[in-house]
Amino acid sequence: MEELTLYFSLKYDGDFQSIYNALLNKERVDENLKHELLKEMNCKYTTIFSDDYPETLKQINCPPFVLYYYGDISLTQKKTIAVVGMREPDTYGEEVTKYFVEGLVNHDYTIVSGMARGIDGIAHQCAIDHVGKTIAVLGTGIEYCYPLRHKELYTELKKNHLVISEYPFHVSPKRKLFPFRNRIIAGLSRNVLITQAREKSGTMITAGYALEQGKDVFAVPSRIYDYDGCNSLIQQGAKPVIKVSDIVEDEDLG
Repeated sequence: MEELTLYFSLKYDGDFQSIYNALLNKERVDENLKHELLKEMNCKYTTIFSDDYPETLKQINCPPFVLYYYGDISLTQKKTIAVVGMREPDTYGEEVTKYFVEGLVNHDYTIVSGMARGIDGIAHQCAIDHVGKTIAVLGTGIEYCYPLRHKELYTELKKNHLVISEYPFHVSPKRKLFPFRNRIIAGLSRNVLITQAREKSGTMITAGYALEQGKDVFAVPSRIYDYDGCNSLIQQGAKPVIKVSDIVEDEDLG
């Protein structure tokens, strides 16, 4: 079943519904195409039927049939927290992200984020700088570094951390893929920390997935005349945090 699932994932560029339909309808395998697709693949992979597939993802809606990855898949079994936020943070957003990530790494958290510019990239880099571990969930094919400015970060993550995607090869960026991948960011994480966000953004979609999955959402308060995403989340029941211990102690109590 693993090999069959991999075949349909490669054939349909990781598209969840197409893979689901192919399996449901018992679509026949083209052995020549299968051979050619497998020849193109350079990365490692795990399927929802594999022993090393992240257990937490099996609990979410629409779990990825296949995860393509580079690096250490066992990081998904560690104590994880997602750190996400806006793509164009101000100085305050950058500073609080670095503060929280450093503290979380010092408490042995593995940082999960989406390798986007802004808060995501800062979270990954800060984890690396403080000798922590980090997981990047891509919204593109596993071989496609997006944004290109993160090429050095992408290479480091592949070598010493973990880069994963449900999309194979060089699947290019598409607007619809990024919100959908956010279910994986939330799914791999015990809880989610949002350091700065706009009220209408992909970050808020990640928060929505986290709540749907029964995770806690932590939000760093912002000034009332600044970006309104975090304050809006707090109004809706997210837990406001102003120091690392607010997260660590809350998880210990949980």
